[in-house]
This record gives sequence, structure tokens and C-alpha cells, in this order.
Amino acid sequence: MYDVLIPKAYFVKLLENLAAMVEEQKDYLTHLDAQIGDSDHGVNLSIGFREVMKKLPDLVAQDVDIATLLKKSGMSLLSRVGGASGPLYGSLFMKLGAPVAGKNEVTFAELCEMIKSGIDAVVSRGKAELGDKTMVDALLPARDALFAGMEEGLKPLDVMEKAVAAAEAGRDSVVDKVAKKGRAMRLGERAIGHVDPGTASSCLFLRVFTDTLKEFV
Repeated sequence: MYDVLIPKAYFVKLLENLAAMVEEQKDYLTHLDAQIGDSDHGVNLSIGFREVMKKLPDLVAQDVDIATLLKKSGMSLLSRVGGASGPLYGSLFMKLGAPVAGKNEVTFAELCEMIKSGIDAVVSRGKAELGDKTMVDALLPARDALFAGMEEGLKPLDVMEKAVAAAEAGRDSVVDKVAKKGRAMRLGERAIGHVDPGTASSCLFLRVFTDTLKEFV
């Protein structure tokens, strides 16, 4: 069941869908960031994914493998996205393809390993822990839910839905906490009651990973 093959076309479509989602949610994410951050989370992601979309046609024309496609896209995010989200999301996409270098299709089990690789890169780069009120609070539960879902024998799309639900629960779990990392840390108790924009965007990203997969499995 987890050896179902996912083509490179999935990752091309994924990037396109992520870019569209970021444009649609730009104002929402920026609004969240205005409450406890620099008011630029959505805007910065929009700038980054516009750069990704600008370079995507050439990467497709060059017929690069999945790992190269994702690494180059991550480099675009790293170079164009300001604030903390640039290095973090840039690292996520740069490391996403590391487990499948040279491949043009992957199994679902490999996709889960890819997501784990990307999330682990975010954790390593940001040095955040669960409860710090950062995107890690959404991403780590999602990572663990992927493998728990496979252990349970859930269907691939159900595994992904389990991960999204875990991310959303993680996002909600830190709404009433103070922030221990980033700009929001300066607010102390004033950050309580606000959704962390990084957790919100992480949930939206995982939703796009899941919804895009419905077209391919």
C-alpha cells in the first residue's frame, strides 16, 4: 500500500498549489503576524513563492530530478523570503528531497521520509522545541503522525489527513502560551491568545501536500 508510486508531476503541481495558497492566504498570515510579529509573514512567503514560480518552468524544461527541483525551490525561498520564515521554509524544501536524490518518482513511504527530512531540517535550523510557540509545534506532531498512521495501516491519504489533524492540534495547543522564540518572545504574556503565524502556515502547507496528493493516488 505504501509502495504506490508518486510521479515528479506531483511535486511540480505541489509547488504550483503552494504558491496559489500563499497568495490566497497572504493577508490572513500577515494579519496573524501583525498581532505578535513583524506583520510580514504572508507577504514574505508570497515574495518567495513568486520567485519559485518564476524559476519552475526552467526546472521542468531541464527535466531535473525531484531532489533538484525541491532543492532549487528551497534556495529561491532562502534567497527571497525575509524574516525567520525564509531560512526555515528554505531549509525545509532544500532537505525535502534529500532521501530521494536522483529519482523521478517516489513511493508514499519515501514521501513520508521526505517530509520527515524537511521537518527535521526546520527543527535543526530553528533550535525550537515543542511548546515554544513556533512552527515546530505544528510540524513535529505532523511528522510523528505520519509514521504512526503507517504503523496503524491507514490508507495513504488517511495517513496524510492524520498528519494535518496533528499539526492543527499542535497549532491550537500553543495559542494560550507565551512565545519562547522569535519576535513574539518580546511580548511575554501579551502573546497569549494569539495564533502563531508559523504554526498557521505550516498547517496550510500540509493541507496542500495532502490535497495535491489526491490527484495522484
